[in-house]
Amino acid sequence: MSRARAVVEVVARALASRPDDVVVVESNRRGQQIVELSMARGELGRVIGRQGRTAAAVRTLASAAGELEGLRVSVDFRDE
Repeated sequence: MSRARAVVEVVARALASRPDDVVVVESNRRGQQIVELSMARGELGRVIGRQGRTAAAVRTLASAAGELEGLRVSVDFRDE
C-alpha cells in the first residue's frame, strides 16, 4: 500500500458516516498512480465538499504523499 492510498483512505474514513463502506483501490496507468475512492451511495458528497474544496485538499495530500515516493498521483472519486 502506498502512502497516497493510505492518506486518501484515512481522510475518507474520517469524513464518512459509514467508514466500513469506504473502498480505496490503486492502479498504475501510463506511469501515473491512480487512487480510486468509492463510498456508499450518497456519501461521496461529504468527501467532495462545497465547491469541491475538500476533494481538492484530498488530491493535494495524495500528491504530496506520492512525491515522497517519487510517484505522480491522481485521485478519482467513484459513486456506487
